[in-house]
Amino acid sequence: MSVTVITVAYDARMGRWQPDSRGRLAKAAMELYGERGFEQTTVAEIAKRAGLTERTFFRQFADKREVLFAGADSLQEVLVTAVADAPSSLPPIAAVALGLDAVAGMLQPGRDHSRERQAIIAANPDLQERELIKLATLGAALADVLRRRGVRDPAASLTAEAGIAVFKIAFERWVAETGEPDLSRLIRESLDELRAVTAAV
Repeated sequence: MSVTVITVAYDARMGRWQPDSRGRLAKAAMELYGERGFEQTTVAEIAKRAGLTERTFFRQFADKREVLFAGADSLQEVLVTAVADAPSSLPPIAAVALGLDAVAGMLQPGRDHSRERQAIIAANPDLQERELIKLATLGAALADVLRRRGVRDPAASLTAEAGIAVFKIAFERWVAETGEPDLSRLIRESLDELRAVTAAV
């Protein structure tokens, strides 16, 4: 799964007073991770390419990994809010589907960034572990909002885990496919596959 970091074009000659230091640092970091690899890139190099100081970097990010995971809270908020606001008449998996569709709408414009990010994470075991932790946190938040909707366990936990699995598989297809695949469509297809599999049990 991936989280989108919003960036803007920057010029390394820009003075340090210029706005959007976070976006400039994120852009510089992604470029360097792609060119040199995550492990080989230092915070000092990221700051230099962005035309900023290391101190500015650490005001924006806890460490260089956070550039890749900085959007996790926003993604979780979008998912949880959409599920919480879903009509009360909807069954749990349908409410989760609405939440995943909202996340897809958030991520779709940043597909190129998501593909770059996924390649960086795939090349680093520590980052893969961090990604799994992020997905587990997302699943826990999803289960919690389902409980608040009146869904009891184990149904809440099972539905949340299924939703995260659907999202993960659809996301992996989305970043791997050529052309301009639609993440919402891929999520719906994965949900249909899940329904088909469980209906056959």
